[in-house]
Amino acid sequence: MLTDPIADMLTRIRNANMVGHARVEMPHSRMKAEVARVLRDEGYVQDFGVLGEGPIRRLWVDLKPATAQGRALSGLRRVSRPGLRVYSPRQDIPMVRGGLGTAIVSTSRGLMSGRAAHRQGLGGEIVALVW
Repeated sequence: MLTDPIADMLTRIRNANMVGHARVEMPHSRMKAEVARVLRDEGYVQDFGVLGEGPIRRLWVDLKPATAQGRALSGLRRVSRPGLRVYSPRQDIPMVRGGLGTAIVSTSRGLMSGRAAHRQGLGGEIVALVW
């Protein structure tokens, strides 16, 4: 049993990205699918989807291939965790790598990037930082 499935997801993506895999699979949950959606919308991964039906579903994430400039995804870090939740008002949402990265924020309107949350005037739980 995992105590932090989102950290497990980020670690699987980080490890697959470091060794150059094109796809990574993990157990499915709605929260993980929303994190994958934000990563796709922000351009860090190519696509994602769900395999299977019922209680035994798997989430797959296609990583972008490396180019001459490097990989689209160079780092992931879990911020809020089960033992220490981190919340931030709109004006304190972190700017990642001088604006080159993205904060994933869980708001009252769902999971979104830090830029989108700031634009909509929302604060929330800082789930992860991606660059």
